[in-house]
Amino acid sequence: MESLAALLADVRACRLCTAHLPDGPRPVLQMSAQSRILIAGQAPGRKVHASGLPFDDASGERLRAWLGLDRERFYDADQVAILPMGFCYPGTAKSGDLPPRPECAPAWRRRLLAQFQRLRLTLVIGQYAQAYHLPGAGGTLTAAVASWRERWPHTVALPHPSPRNNLWLKRNPWFERELVPAIRERVAQALSEDA
Repeated sequence: MESLAALLADVRACRLCTAHLPDGPRPVLQMSAQSRILIAGQAPGRKVHASGLPFDDASGERLRAWLGLDRERFYDADQVAILPMGFCYPGTAKSGDLPPRPECAPAWRRRLLAQFQRLRLTLVIGQYAQAYHLPGAGGTLTAAVASWRERWPHTVALPHPSPRNNLWLKRNPWFERELVPAIRERVAQALSEDA
């Protein structure tokens, strides 16, 4: 097995899609071989690109609230890994950010996922992560989130916590009523389980 430190250094030095990144490459991720929870997200936004800290924005505030985690635990790589489908900010489209660059996941994802030794829970956030991590789920993101009990307790699909999804949350009140409390309990359990 390759060294995680060397692999992460290679990822952070990646320039694979430099020509397609309006603000240049800046891979943003967090992980340890000891991580208990994997957050499989989309791609960093402009604010995260600037800070270099995953989910260092309004989406992160909402996500931490959903998970019942403070910033200290959330940013502890031995507890939480954050691996977006694209590690660099892809730029802005007419409505929101562009999709993650397609080169990133094939180049790095399998090798990074093979490094986990204590993973207990994978949270799949958004349609691009769903397509990779839940290829058989099919249907809409809403359907994947609504069928959370089918993959419980190891994998859970979530909507993106972006403020752009306020309408989705308003139309799907069951999410915060039923799934968020279950997620908080499962996150606490995953972080306390022995290897």
